[in-house]
Amino acid sequence: LPFDSEKLNLCKNPKTLPLIGDRNARMGKVPSSFRSMTSTQLVKKPTTSPPAPPPRDFRNRISGRESVKTPQNTDQGSSREPLRNPFRTPDLSDAKSLFNSIAATSRIPLDLKFHNSVLQSYASIAAVDDTVKLFTHILKSQRNFSPEPSTFHILLSHACKAPDSPLSNVHRVLNLMVNNGVEPNQVTTDIAVRSLCESGRIIDAMDLTKELSEKHSPPDTYTYNFLLKHLCKCESLSLVYEFIDVMKKSFKVEPDLISYTILIDTVCNSKNLREAMRLVSLLGNAGFKPDCFLYNTIMKGYCTLSKGSEAIGVYKKMKEEGVEPDRVTYNTLIFGLSKCGRVEEARKYMQTMVESGYEPDAVAYTSLMNGMCRKGETLGALSLLEEMEAKGCAPNACTYNTLLYGLCKARLMDKGMELYGLMKSNGVKLESSAYATLVRTLVRSGKVAEAYEVFDYAVESKSLTDASAYSTLEIALKWLKKAREQGLVV
Repeated sequence: LPFDSEKLNLCKNPKTLPLIGDRNARMGKVPSSFRSMTSTQLVKKPTTSPPAPPPRDFRNRISGRESVKTPQNTDQGSSREPLRNPFRTPDLSDAKSLFNSIAATSRIPLDLKFHNSVLQSYASIAAVDDTVKLFTHILKSQRNFSPEPSTFHILLSHACKAPDSPLSNVHRVLNLMVNNGVEPNQVTTDIAVRSLCESGRIIDAMDLTKELSEKHSPPDTYTYNFLLKHLCKCESLSLVYEFIDVMKKSFKVEPDLISYTILIDTVCNSKNLREAMRLVSLLGNAGFKPDCFLYNTIMKGYCTLSKGSEAIGVYKKMKEEGVEPDRVTYNTLIFGLSKCGRVEEARKYMQTMVESGYEPDAVAYTSLMNGMCRKGETLGALSLLEEMEAKGCAPNACTYNTLLYGLCKARLMDKGMELYGLMKSNGVKLESSAYATLVRTLVRSGKVAEAYEVFDYAVESKSLTDASAYSTLEIALKWLKKAREQGLVV
């Protein structure tokens, strides 16, 4: 592929880096039954210094020929041969000899783009120390070579991504950068933090952020929240709070709404809802107003713990604050109330959902069916299937499996097998809980042939692994054998 100079030029101007994605879709997890919901990473920023492929004429320069433009083949199915790394081995002396040969035979000046490509290619196979030495060799041998931030960012990324590389290599590149008159900036911090986190060096990323903030430039909000997210995933909450406090007091870096949302999601996932509400109060004192997504995160935490009353309290609070609930709000509330067995209240909120302009989807219906099955209202849950189909809402695999599980638990095997036949004709995969309950119920009812047929479908449709499907059937058959030996009626 041709070398894209605009990518490296991004390093010069961090303001040109866009924020990708809607924040409401970048954070948090939905309850386990929300199979139709998707989520993406909370904070995502384009890589500020992408790998630099060699230019088109790179191989021609090696052989001493200038690049010649040739017409491209536009036939379908044709593909350009991928460019190979000109450095065959990581040996430093070979790399220097190859570069010297290129420099001596090239008929056109070697520009910054070319030098960056050389470093990028060599860095992909060589150690950090040798890559830095090759850079020093190029700098001494090419007097017209004036490295820019993008050049040092290639070295910095290489030093940070090496898992076993000490942080001293990162400091070496930063010192080299400063000694050549290039001041590290927010882009530098971003590249270092993301590369270190990518290689699992979260603590090094935190320490380097503090150091760069003190000596050069504090991180921007994107980098700050990116690091905060990784700290919350991998480290203790006390360490996260300590990092926030240091950044706030020493470098005037304040957490924003996304920062608080990351923290609240973390404590909710650890079931510490009291701390979540404390963070909400801190958020208000900091001048931020909680949005719908943040309230949904807290509500999800309460629903996961089957605390329906507290979830309703969060719903009422967001209404009082003038924050309009969205579809996820109602789905979460219906899920939580149904899980608590408060099916009638869940139905009322489903009606409120309709009045607010949101038609119930498969998530809402499935949550309500699950609650009704738990209360023993299995036939009522089955009638919901007809209702949702009549309203044009297509059931998903989770819907069918929830109903199948409930029917088997209620020993309504005729209805259960009828639903299973519908699932089979539509190619719907069996979930492990529904499969296990169906097989166990069939075997205990003496319908061993039907149980084997369900086993065959589970394997053929790749609903479960062969071992898992067979293990469930084997356990059920062992129970049947033992029951017969004891003279129990099956």
